[in-house]
Amino acid sequence: MDRISVGTCSWTDSALVSSGWYPAECRDDAEHRLRYYARQFPVVEVDATYYALPSTRNSLLWVERTPEGFTFDVKAFSLLTGHPTRPGSLPAELRSLLPPRVRPGAVDDRLSDEVWQRFSGALLPLREAGRLGTLLFQFPPSLAPGPAATRFLHDCVERARGWPLAVEFRHPLWWQDEHRAKTTALLERLDVAAVAVDTAQSLPTSIPPVAVATTSEAAVVRFHGRNPAWGSGSKEERFRHTYTSAELAEWVPRVRTLAESVDRVHVLFNNCCADAAAQAATTMRDLLDG
Repeated sequence: MDRISVGTCSWTDSALVSSGWYPAECRDDAEHRLRYYARQFPVVEVDATYYALPSTRNSLLWVERTPEGFTFDVKAFSLLTGHPTRPGSLPAELRSLLPPRVRPGAVDDRLSDEVWQRFSGALLPLREAGRLGTLLFQFPPSLAPGPAATRFLHDCVERARGWPLAVEFRHPLWWQDEHRAKTTALLERLDVAAVAVDTAQSLPTSIPPVAVATTSEAAVVRFHGRNPAWGSGSKEERFRHTYTSAELAEWVPRVRTLAESVDRVHVLFNNCCADAAAQAATTMRDLLDG
């Protein structure tokens, strides 16, 4: 377990806060919630940075409120990965550069470069304190394998050169048998970590549960739950799932194999309904320890 860290995707999710997982004295206090979380798990994913640009102040507070060795994985801002982006999530002076429809490769380089500078600049306190794990670039389901997607990936990696990147694909073709070797080779050339995912299978949008090491530094495994509404329905419908020990045990040998090839493996639970993610993370940690 020395190279494996288990945690959840967010410590501030409203469903988690209201579930009773946090002690009563922590529920209404942001500082105490993070301090409590950091005593339970050694890693967390910051997902708020997908919806809005982070701030230097928050990065400083996160460092101050967590112990040495605690790690934050940070989700990339939506515009940087080609997702639809609300104009209100950008600083006022940049909104005029936002195209009517954001999609991979359609955003002016000036805007992407400026957003990247503001995004990465706000995270410098985490990086300088040794608390930054990976930057998660989760690409939209519309990004299918092909020359245009490869160019877009190259542009993203070049813009973030020197930062620890992890890539999650949402189009299933990337990891299906006929493309798996090419996808692995591409990420190896780019020297970025592959994100393995657990979702419901047998759906048109199902991502195969492939776990490969594409860089020696890191690998990430994200558990989204196995709800058959994955890819449709509300957020609660997509992510509502209580993992059984048997379901999690399927991943134990995969995670351990990854840990033999990389410096660190982050295992993160995104089945964010009530305290399901925290409970699953605890079970997975016990299985890996056992």
